[in-house]
Amino acid sequence: MDDIRLLPQTAAMTSDALSAVPKPQAGQVVLVLQGGGALGAYQAGVYQALHEAGIEPDWVIGISIGAINASLIAGNAPENRLERLREFWRRIAQEPHLDFMSGMPWLGRMLPNWRTITNGVEGFFKPNPLAFLGMHARLAPDAAGYYSTRPLEATLTDLVDFERLSDHGVRLTVGAANVRTAQMRYFDSRDTALTVRHVMASGALPPAFPAVRIDGELYWDGGILSNTPVEAVFDDNPRRNSLIFAVHVWNPQGDEPETIWQVMNRQKDIQYSSRAVSHIARQKQIHTLRHIIADLARRLPDGERQSEAVRALAAYGCLTQMHVVRLLAPQLDNEDHTKDIDFSPASIRERWEAGFGATARMLETTPWEQEVDPLEGFYLHEANRSDKTAG
Repeated sequence: MDDIRLLPQTAAMTSDALSAVPKPQAGQVVLVLQGGGALGAYQAGVYQALHEAGIEPDWVIGISIGAINASLIAGNAPENRLERLREFWRRIAQEPHLDFMSGMPWLGRMLPNWRTITNGVEGFFKPNPLAFLGMHARLAPDAAGYYSTRPLEATLTDLVDFERLSDHGVRLTVGAANVRTAQMRYFDSRDTALTVRHVMASGALPPAFPAVRIDGELYWDGGILSNTPVEAVFDDNPRRNSLIFAVHVWNPQGDEPETIWQVMNRQKDIQYSSRAVSHIARQKQIHTLRHIIADLARRLPDGERQSEAVRALAAYGCLTQMHVVRLLAPQLDNEDHTKDIDFSPASIRERWEAGFGATARMLETTPWEQEVDPLEGFYLHEANRSDKTAG
């Protein structure tokens, strides 16, 4: 898909302006990416704006397509990351000639989406012939899905240097759901050598894709448990001062649906936004309590503060500062519940450009540089609301 542009036509900032953005002075930069199939093109635009501003993540956390984008970032040298992202999205885009219908209401995305369902996506997934034996046909546990993701394995093996994850600085974390125990597991390059199978496990969304077996256990897409993996940052040990770019591709807010078609779209948004707003609010509350504990411990007399019991209680305190920049992908006109399989070049380009523009505008204001209440410790910066953009 050679016509995917790397820069939007109406960028909020030029590349020269982005290069002048003040860099974070302390702590780590974390990029957190939700799952969402084709919606992940928005994440690529976010990374482009960060990259052009000279802000590279120290840690990338992803679920599903977010895990794929995260591996392309962490598994390549900084000078190659943007081109590898572009190449991945070029490979999985549908044929450009299907874009002629993109402006037609109802029919605009029907043809490319139907082609995705029937033929799969080149470089990503293809139909599993065994699935046509019927829903009750016994298949191998790691082959029970409507599609095979062998093409994705080949694509990521070609575009990601997994040895780099163990040898160099950028940390990668991907979330997957244990099929047997229904527990989330975060596979972390800090603790184990990650392979292409860990990334594939994070994106193994049932029943479309089969589970992936790792160390004897089967794993599905982590999004079926929690599609917003920002919790990994706050549960990390030890915690560090962090500037966290949390990229959300599903809209937690939306209009009341009036048709069954609209109901299906709204239901999917609610399901995969994964209670993002309340989740972040709870993390803010918990982190504020950590600061209060640390502050109270400091106010105790030295003798008490050094006692074993008080030191154990004070260990629950924490003085790290977490700045969370929340970037929310807009809704495109005429999109519906099949938007996450809309791999048409036009939609990929629109979402990429939206991610670039929203991030560029946020970088222009650098809200994490402003004065804050040190007692809180958690600071949420909303980049944009779920405004619609032209589709």
